[in-house]
Amino acid sequence: MNITQIIEKLKQNEVVAYPTEAVFGLGCNPFSQSAVEKLLILKQRPREKGLILVAPKLDYFFSFIDKEQINSQHWQKLQQTYPRPITWIVPAKKDIAKFLCGNFNSIAIRVSQHPAIKILCEQTGFALTSTSANLSGIAPCKTSDEVRLQFGADFPVLDMSVGSATKPSEIRDLFTNQLVRQG
Repeated sequence: MNITQIIEKLKQNEVVAYPTEAVFGLGCNPFSQSAVEKLLILKQRPREKGLILVAPKLDYFFSFIDKEQINSQHWQKLQQTYPRPITWIVPAKKDIAKFLCGNFNSIAIRVSQHPAIKILCEQTGFALTSTSANLSGIAPCKTSDEVRLQFGADFPVLDMSVGSATKPSEIRDLFTNQLVRQG
């Protein structure tokens, strides 16, 4: 599908596949519980795990994160450009939907400059949920054809390439810098 078709699917609270820095991601509107529930069922992902949000700028995350707990050093860390994609675990707003953060009081966010993420967020006006496009036990998809093989020929996939990263993003705690997932 082209970018316009994928944007329409996202606005209709559908789940789509789109390229990220290293693999294809499954994403949807994080403000829509029905969209997130569809994603969790499709991915066979336990709700308790929570999800990552991606966007081209921090502003897209302000509805989800507790900005008051983040000091100037942490803001600098979030705004810094890194040679590889880094997802940060940050404090979530107290009223954040549990379907996004699972059993946690935090949420994982990643600022991404991938062209697909940038265009999708700018055109929809929201961050995207992001979990690797693969069924449980199968390697993440690196091409739109691989997505169609796993999720069906009619699944909405943005026909663009993944970035140059060779591994999915590493995940770190913003406050402790503790590595949660190796990238």
